[in-house]
Amino acid sequence: MTPRDHRDSRRRFLRAAGVSLALPLLDSFLPRSSRTARGDDAPATPRRLICICAPLGLYPGNFIPRDSGRSYQLSPYLSELSDFRDDFTVISGLAGISGGHQAIDGFLTGIPGAGQPGIRNGISVDQFAAEQLGALTRFPSLALSGEGLGLSWTRNGARVPAHNSPSRLFAQMFLEGREGEIQSQLQNLEDGRSILDDVREQARQLRSQLGAGDRGRLEEYLTSIRELEQRLVNDEKWLKTPKPQVSAEPPRDIADRSDLIGRTRLLFDLAHLAVETDSTRLITIMLAGATSSPPIPGVTRGHHDLSHHGKDPDKLAQLKLIEVECMKVLQSLVGKLKRTREGDATLLDRTMVYLGSNLGDASSHSNRNLPLLLAGGGFRHGQHLAFDAQNPPPLCNLYASMLQRLGIEVESFNTGNGTLSGLELQS
Repeated sequence: MTPRDHRDSRRRFLRAAGVSLALPLLDSFLPRSSRTARGDDAPATPRRLICICAPLGLYPGNFIPRDSGRSYQLSPYLSELSDFRDDFTVISGLAGISGGHQAIDGFLTGIPGAGQPGIRNGISVDQFAAEQLGALTRFPSLALSGEGLGLSWTRNGARVPAHNSPSRLFAQMFLEGREGEIQSQLQNLEDGRSILDDVREQARQLRSQLGAGDRGRLEEYLTSIRELEQRLVNDEKWLKTPKPQVSAEPPRDIADRSDLIGRTRLLFDLAHLAVETDSTRLITIMLAGATSSPPIPGVTRGHHDLSHHGKDPDKLAQLKLIEVECMKVLQSLVGKLKRTREGDATLLDRTMVYLGSNLGDASSHSNRNLPLLLAGGGFRHGQHLAFDAQNPPPLCNLYASMLQRLGIEVESFNTGNGTLSGLELQS
């Protein structure tokens, strides 16, 4: 074969590869490890995780208790959860990555420099779990956002697109398509498999022409093809499986971008429905933040402006009104999960609800001493774990504890060095 022929063969292969990967990074949603989730080692008891981020922080003076341990006094914000005191643990002292607002990209990954130019992010804790558990449910994971971008990142460092429309997501989860639409989707999946078959055959023909380094890269590519094929098989299975029926009315999207609480309530209601129907076991939610004044009595400034309060008493008072309302919506979600039975337990017993922020102090853009709360999941709660803010354990240690609770065998996660001490399971 002449050099020109070799280039042409490679070019033909890459053209086919471009077709097969027209949906970018689909391989990231069902990696190798997900195949084991269907086997006998899959945990019999469903375990779930909901991660929620308040991108403008939660004022630490009203969130973090002054004392620690099990006899701590509830802070003003935590008082909204007083009925569930024994169902959550508040955590302080942990630090996120640096970078002010941009550090939100690393909130669930712990990768230093995430969000900065030239820095490739790592996989977020929910997507790491989805690699193991995602094949068990119709949706491997759900990334939700009150507005804009989401919290989830693939192993390749790509952000997972977030759902911003509760009405469209509700339709995807619970409304059956017409028979013709379903058949069309099945045909698309079959077409996708045909394309992958063509690409694999071309790859086999090309393998003998490559050097050792290129053969290694080709094998990585073929692995991604196999993973994508498995995703197509999984998608076909769920297309042929009836969607769960729910009594809830389809939600109406809220057009008013300043209605932070209304938009948050819709997302939390969908999260409850998603775990109640076992449509997914992994959810991330980016809360909304607005520059205009939200429709809350007593609030006359935008949320973003108030979060940069500079210790102004009037701004702090208005900020408290907003954040108390946010805590009330969280209280409603926790209450629904606790009231929903699943076998001999409740959804809250089997669902970790994690609330936090990438900002410890939004006014100064500090990423230290983050306000964190973990509810449910079967842990021994009712405590304030207060770590030394000057020498804290990695935030990813908390995520390793979460992964272990999901039944995933890990010793550490990303930049962590173990699990979080003090976070114990119920006896």
